[in-house]
Amino acid sequence: MKTGFFGDIQKIKYEGPDSTNPLAYRFYNPDEIVAGKRLEDHLRFAVAYWHSFAWEGSDPFGGRTFDRPWYDGEMEKAKLKADVAFEMFSLLGAPYYCFHDADARPEGKTFAEDKKNLEEIVDYFAQKQEETGVKLLWGTANLFSNRRFMSGASTNPDPDVFAYSAATIKTCMDATQKLGGENYVLWGGREGYETLLNTDLSREFDQMARMLHMVVDYKHKIGFKGAILVEPKPQEPTKHQYDYDVATVYGFLKKYGLENEVKMNIEQGHAILAGHTFEHELALANAHGIFGSIDMNRNDYQSGWDTDQFPNNVPEMALAYYQVLLAGGFTTGGTNFDSKLRRQSINPEDLLIGHIGGMDSCARGLKAAAKMLEDGALSKPLADRYAKWNDAEAQKMLRGDYSLEEITARVERENINPEPKSGRQELLENVVNRYV
Repeated sequence: MKTGFFGDIQKIKYEGPDSTNPLAYRFYNPDEIVAGKRLEDHLRFAVAYWHSFAWEGSDPFGGRTFDRPWYDGEMEKAKLKADVAFEMFSLLGAPYYCFHDADARPEGKTFAEDKKNLEEIVDYFAQKQEETGVKLLWGTANLFSNRRFMSGASTNPDPDVFAYSAATIKTCMDATQKLGGENYVLWGGREGYETLLNTDLSREFDQMARMLHMVVDYKHKIGFKGAILVEPKPQEPTKHQYDYDVATVYGFLKKYGLENEVKMNIEQGHAILAGHTFEHELALANAHGIFGSIDMNRNDYQSGWDTDQFPNNVPEMALAYYQVLLAGGFTTGGTNFDSKLRRQSINPEDLLIGHIGGMDSCARGLKAAAKMLEDGALSKPLADRYAKWNDAEAQKMLRGDYSLEEITARVERENINPEPKSGRQELLENVVNRYV
């Protein structure tokens, strides 16, 4: 497995909270039992192939800063990249990875060439999975980088681009199925608009729904057992993206009869861009029964774009994992690190250190969340707040046993004149802080 890229670094081990070794876990012990389950099985960590191995360290004002031996090459370089990737997954003890087609294969000149390249690298991935035991959390198609997608993929005004996108999705679903992937993700980075002056919203919504229906139909046709996940994001690269947030996507799914077929892959950074907290988006997905998986990262709160930094805000992560645990935990989903190095962090070991810190922070957050649940620290005050709804009269109102007129008569008859009660927000915030 050794490629030489990471030098003589050995597998990352758990050394405990007092360790000062940057290449060791301080809080993530995969075999630790939390709420009756191994920590590794709770968190289901995955490494994002694109940020760790395809991204070159560029930004809008400057080009490549990373020097990787697999850049600018054909299939042999792609296989070297896979060798290094699976070496890193193994060093970290990460049980899963995620990828786009374009992350893994060399770019071809035609669809047929891309398909051939993808099939070859997928065969190579299958060998690497067999050698290492690492599994695929989810696959997806890159339908946003190539210039052909500048006006969208499924929402493109050119039906040939729609067809090309459909064919690309099929090949990526086939690849995901072959590799035993546990989910398939759709992120519509170009499914939106730059200006309404050249956009027919109704038409584009219908096109996007047709594509999603075909994805669901093909899932059932090939016997794919995983979940179909949509990943919301409000903007960037488009001015306005149609899958803006969980609420918007749920409305779309309901309109087109897909709410029982599709779930959400929710990213921390995208929630912030949409003006929400991460736990808000997770709680809303739970409320609608469409929670699936998460992309874990962090945005710079001074920036107005998606910075995809490694997560390190334990209080925020505790509240996020609290919602994950309320949903019953992950089933096919997991914690994918949609996180990338800063462009000045150019050493190979920086890749490991970023993930180690993120995994430690996730472990701290999940353990705090599990303890809050075990103690009823938030659930008991919540139940008390809504306790009066358990009364017989309240239940009759909720069931629809009373009309508006009947409720009005009761208010007058019983002289109902309620006084407000404290929401105790500050107390609850202090309670959370005691756990993190």
